[in-house]
Amino acid sequence: MKVKYYKDADLLSIRVSKKLFEHAVQEGDVIVHYTKKGDPVLIEILDAAKFLKQSAQALPVKVRREMLESSVAVAHRIK
Repeated sequence: MKVKYYKDADLLSIRVSKKLFEHAVQEGDVIVHYTKKGDPVLIEILDAAKFLKQSAQALPVKVRREMLESSVAVAHRIK
């Protein structure tokens, strides 16, 4: 899996497969790209900062703390 954040576009891109994608489906601020067989290849989150903030608020406090602790390591990998 490869995660990349594009600050200028506020876009979070999550590549889950090296396969080529055939089509994409957008649901709100999330776009999922699929292979011809329907396997997910790439997930794009538009307005990523807002999306992640709202998602994090819905999680239990314990999970949010764990995310914050691991986010430092993830931030280094994204750059």
